[in-house]
Amino acid sequence: MHISRWIEENEQTMLVELRAENYAVIDHAIAVFGPGLNLLTGETGAGKSILVDALALLMGGKASVEVVRHGAEKAVVSCVFEGTLAAETILEENGIDAGGSEIILRREILINGKGRVFVNNQPATVAVLKQLAPELALVHAQSETLSSFDQNQQRLLLDRFASLDAVPVHETYTRWRTAARKLEELVQGEQDRLRMADLWTYQRKEIETAQLIAGEDERLENEKRVLANAEKLYAAALGAFDQLYDSSTSAEVALRAALRNVEELARYDSRFVEAVQQLTSVRATVDDLSDTLRDYAEGIQASPERLAEIEDRLVMLDRLKRKYGNTIADVLEFGAVVTAKLAEIEDRDEILKQLRTELLDARSQYAAAAQTLSTARAAAAVKLARLAEKQINDLAMKVRFEVTVSRQTGETAWAAHGWDVVEYRIATNPGEPLKLLDEIASGGEMSRVMLALKVSVEEGSGRLTGRASRQSVAPRTLVFDEIDIGIGGRAAEAVGQKLKTLSRVQQVLCVTHLPQIAAFADQHFLIEKREDHGRTKTQVRLLDDHTRVEEVARMLSGAVVTEASQQHASQMIASSRG
Repeated sequence: MHISRWIEENEQTMLVELRAENYAVIDHAIAVFGPGLNLLTGETGAGKSILVDALALLMGGKASVEVVRHGAEKAVVSCVFEGTLAAETILEENGIDAGGSEIILRREILINGKGRVFVNNQPATVAVLKQLAPELALVHAQSETLSSFDQNQQRLLLDRFASLDAVPVHETYTRWRTAARKLEELVQGEQDRLRMADLWTYQRKEIETAQLIAGEDERLENEKRVLANAEKLYAAALGAFDQLYDSSTSAEVALRAALRNVEELARYDSRFVEAVQQLTSVRATVDDLSDTLRDYAEGIQASPERLAEIEDRLVMLDRLKRKYGNTIADVLEFGAVVTAKLAEIEDRDEILKQLRTELLDARSQYAAAAQTLSTARAAAAVKLARLAEKQINDLAMKVRFEVTVSRQTGETAWAAHGWDVVEYRIATNPGEPLKLLDEIASGGEMSRVMLALKVSVEEGSGRLTGRASRQSVAPRTLVFDEIDIGIGGRAAEAVGQKLKTLSRVQQVLCVTHLPQIAAFADQHFLIEKREDHGRTKTQVRLLDDHTRVEEVARMLSGAVVTEASQQHASQMIASSRG
C-alpha cells in the first residue's frame, strides 16, 4: 500500500526518516521507515538501541556530550514525521511555521555541552520537542524512564480503551472555573472598593457641584482678558471709530469727498462708473465697521466684581483639571466613571447573589459529569486490567495486573479531565505485592508490558476489528527497544504476533534479537558495524526479500548460515505473512 494512502486511511502520523551523524559509534546513518511493523536487527553492539536513543532525544530526552562521536565537534540527529492537526497547532502556539504536511525535527549536541534545537529548520527549544512528542511518538527505550507514561498518559490510555468522552467534563469544568474566578475577583475587590467609596462619593459630589459645561474654560479666559483690559479696549474702539467716521479728518469724510469727484468724472467718462460703485461699497464697509466699533465701546463695562467671579471660577476649573483630567471633558468623563463604580457597589449584593447561584449550578453540573465519567472509568479499569493481564502473561511473564481509579472529589483536585487519578499496578512475581509501573526494574519487561497494554487497548476499543470510529485512532508511532529480553520460543512468537497486530493501526518500530519476532517485519533493517580507516562505523540497511532471509537465518544459527537455517527462515517469514 502506498505510504500516503496508508496514513490517510489510518488517520495517524508516521515516522518517515531518521538520521544520525557523529552520534555515538554512528558516523552517518539514514533509515527510511514505512507503515506497519519496522524491525531493527543486528549483532550485539552494532548500535540498534542507539537509533532508538537518538529518536528519544528528538522527543525531548536528556542530552549528554558523551553521545558525540570521538573526534567530532558535534552530534546531529534529525527525523521527519508526517504531521497532524494537533502537532501543527502546537507549532503555531510556539510561533513556528507548520511548513506543509511534514514536521522536521533536528537536534545538535556540541562537544562543549551546549545544544541547539530546530523544528522545520526554525530555532526552537527542548520544551517544544516535549510538547510535540505525545503527538508524534511514544518511545520505550532501555535508557528511558517512565516519565513519558505518567498518570496523565495512563488516564488517556484508559479513556481510549473505553472510548470515553471527556468533553462534557471539560465544558462544565470551564464554566465552574469561570464562575469561581468572577466571584473571587468580586469578593477580593469588594473591601478595596468599599474603602474607596467615600473618596468616590466626594469626587462625584465635587464634580456635580461644579456644574461644568464643556468648553467654558476657554470662553471664560477670553472674557477675563476683556474685563482685565476694559479701559484699553474702550479707548482703542473709540479711537478707531473717530478715525473712521466721527472726526473732521475721518476716513468717511475723505471717502465722501472722493466719491463726489469720481461721480463728476463718471458723468463725462464711462470708464469711472465702476470706480463710483467701488467707492460706494468702501463707504458702506467703513460705515458698518464704525457702527460695530461704537457699539463695542458702548458695551464695555469695567466690572471688578465680574472679573473676580471669573477668576474664582477659572481657579476652581484648574483645580478640577489637575485632579481629574486635562480638559473639562476629561473631568466629566471621570465623574461618569466614579458614578458607575458607586452604582456597582450599590448593586454588589445582587451581583454577589447572582454569581453564587451561577457557581453552585456550575459546581453541580461538573460534579455530575465527573461522577458519570469516573463510574465509566472504574468499570473500564476492571476490563482493561483483566485483558492486559492476559496479554502480558502471553509474553512469557507471570504477573498480576490492576488498574485503579481513585476519586479525588475535593475541589482542589478538580481538573478539566475529571477528578480521577488513574494508576497501573503490577506484580511480576508470585507472592509480591502490586506496585506502580515505574517500580519495575527490567526495561525489557516494561516494554512487553507496554506492548500488551497497547494491544489490549486497541483490541478492547474495537480498533483492531474496525468497530471503532476512524477519529479515535491515536496519531503516534510506537517504539520498543529490545522487547524480547529474557524470552524465546513460543513467547517470542507471541510478541511478534502482538507487534504485528498493533502495527495494523499504528506504525511500530522495534529492536529485536529474536528471529521469531524478526519474521513478522513489514520493513526489516539491518544495523551493522564495519571498520573504515581504523574507525568503527555503524550503518543502517533496508533488507530485501533475499537478504532478509539471510538475516533471519543468521539470527537462527549464528555466524555460520546453513542451508537448513535458510529454509527455516523462509518458512518462518512465510508463516508470519500468513
